Amino acid sequence: MSQFKICALSGSLRKTSYNTAALRAAQELAPAGVSIEIADLSDIPLYDEDLRHEGSFPAPVMRLRAQIAAADAVLFASPEYNYSLSGVLKNAIDWASRPANQPFDGKAYAILGASGGVLGTSRGQWHLRQIMVGANAYGVNNPQVYIGNSAQKFDADGRFTDEAGRVLITQLIEALVKLGTKLKA
Repeated sequence: MSQFKICALSGSLRKTSYNTAALRAAQELAPAGVSIEIADLSDIPLYDEDLRHEGSFPAPVMRLRAQIAAADAVLFASPEYNYSLSGVLKNAIDWASRPANQPFDGKAYAILGASGGVLGTSRGQWHLRQIMVGANAYGVNNPQVYIGNSAQKFDADGRFTDEAGRVLITQLIEALVKLGTKLKA
């Protein structure tokens, strides 16, 4: 099998983000033949249709769209803000999902998320699933990875130390590869 490429998007720009750290854990746990590239969302402008000129997008948006298009699947990680996903992630999705040739179309995706609360990011993940229906993407249903009480599950270096959670992330990546491969066939 050729290399399976996953584009990962973190909904947090914070340097010590648990969600970005969870994506680094996914990179570490990815099976042989699977690569996970974390996209940089820090320079994506706020969505503004006036910034599109003659069908083109701002350079950071073009880069993001190309990363998503080149990937076999997408992995999202987002904190939960006010019972929903982060504005950073929603903004990136809004830009990437604009026509023409929106790169989420027909693509597999999976979600994980970390938060300080006991529910992890369950409500935010539900909203993200609703948004991705509009982008015509296909989500992994199980396992669902909610990293609650995140401060206790990452060490001082940002390494995800929760063994049960590490197993779930591994299973999530495997399920994403399986779905992505099926969709490409």
